[in-house]
Amino acid sequence: MIIGLTGGIGSGKSAASRVFESLGIGCVDADVVARDVVAKGSPALSAIAERFGSDILTTKGQLNRASLRERIFTSNEDKTWLEALLHPLIREQILAQLKQQPPPYSVLVAPLLFENGLEALCDETVLIDVPESVQRQRVTQRDSVNADQVQRIIDSQMGRADKQARATHYIENTGTLAQLETAILALHHHFVAKNAQ
Repeated sequence: MIIGLTGGIGSGKSAASRVFESLGIGCVDADVVARDVVAKGSPALSAIAERFGSDILTTKGQLNRASLRERIFTSNEDKTWLEALLHPLIREQILAQLKQQPPPYSVLVAPLLFENGLEALCDETVLIDVPESVQRQRVTQRDSVNADQVQRIIDSQMGRADKQARATHYIENTGTLAQLETAILALHHHFVAKNAQ
């Protein structure tokens, strides 16, 4: 059984995945997989450098993410090309890693779970959610970025109401870590019981 875990920036998604891991549940992080498929020496990185030129690489031969982000935000054609290259590779890696996780279930952690159609890989989904004001406050404190930048990230993600409507389970994470742990423990028991049926 695969559970999709998602939430907007600053929602507490990482804290939630750590709680699942503390319960012995294997978690596969889509963001980590996305970084791995473009690691130095990978075929995908070679293809990216071939298309965009060697200035898309750092002096150490790694992907210059800021430079690539700039290119794909200014060109829909480049964005489409990049997605066509990376999305199948990312999906393949995610599936391979999920298969390696021990029973009774595994968790796919993906901030863009619904946006990228990854919920299709999942039996159930869990949304960790907070109001936008809390997102802005948490992220500006945590990452030392300005509120405008945080708002742009929030605006680029699917709206809260749409995510709430699509998620199988919903946790409002405005309380304490202990409250989040209690909510996840209840879900854990539900998933274990459901998997045993």
